[in-house]
Amino acid sequence: MNWRLRPASADDSALLSLVAGATFLEAFAGVLDRADIVAHVARNSSADAFARYMGEGAVATLAEAEHGAAPLGYTLLTAPDLPVEPRAGDVELKRIYALAPTHGQGLGPALMERAVSDGRAAGHRRLLLGVYGGNVRAHRFYTKQGLSVIGERRFLVGATWHDDLVFARDL
Repeated sequence: MNWRLRPASADDSALLSLVAGATFLEAFAGVLDRADIVAHVARNSSADAFARYMGEGAVATLAEAEHGAAPLGYTLLTAPDLPVEPRAGDVELKRIYALAPTHGQGLGPALMERAVSDGRAAGHRRLLLGVYGGNVRAHRFYTKQGLSVIGERRFLVGATWHDDLVFARDL
């Protein structure tokens, strides 16, 4: 499947929401309880949530199918909200997801490269990322992309607490 990346705006909130819910379900079906998935997506991945992120200065990239422009993945850079010692110039990669049919086609690395580029362009010097502690596949990907573990956090998904790792990379 051929894809392209483009900057996303608040006008793309419904597209971001659609791919966010789908990719979250793909990533956590069989890991999280159904009710927790639904509650988490409703609270954090609605079109209103993305419009709010964008209104607060978030920077998003949308991956789209070349034919038909269906959303396939996205990134979301925000002000950091992680339990690590903050540094001037930090930015959080709050979300980076790609739909399963695109895995192995270079979309994940392209999204990471764009997030790094967007962070640098905005004057940031370090990229932070929280990731589910049990997602070994994601850990390998982030390590391959130059990030390393700098801490841990407890993260509430729906009604269940989970242990996450906090990764970082200098920009």
